[in-house]
Amino acid sequence: EDLSTRSHFGSRTPHPANPQSTSDSAMVRISVLKDCLNGIVNAEKRGKRQVLIRPSSKVIIRFLQVMQKHGYIGDFEIVDDHRAGKIVINLTGRVNKCGVISPRFDVTLDKIEQLTQNLLPSKQFGHIVLTTPYGIMDHEEARRKNTGGKILGFFF
Repeated sequence: EDLSTRSHFGSRTPHPANPQSTSDSAMVRISVLKDCLNGIVNAEKRGKRQVLIRPSSKVIIRFLQVMQKHGYIGDFEIVDDHRAGKIVINLTGRVNKCGVISPRFDVTLDKIEQLTQNLLPSKQFGHIVLTTPYGIMDHEEARRKNTGGKILGFFF
């Protein structure tokens, strides 16, 4: 069998048309919030006390403040590294699951009840985070302020 006729299937030489095709091209972050919440859930599953999240964003910080208000996470510290920023979160071991709802669907006041039934395990348990004209808040606060908004995610 002549070796020159064999295809270069497993070879690591980049294709001439795409010189970056090896594997050193960076992944593009689709949702920073999703990465953050996944990091929290994975660290909780491993039983970690702290987790480092990067990059930081205003939406992430507000989402974490809602989680902190309900005691799902401890305090967190924002580290300014003159880039996108980092957040160190102290975990309490209370987060079972949290996730992002993408795309950010519009939620009217009367649809909030239906959403809680669909997403959360029970009536008294868990929170849905909405972004409203009055800022980012959970579904109970949105109901008290009599406003709808767009859904960001949930945690319980």
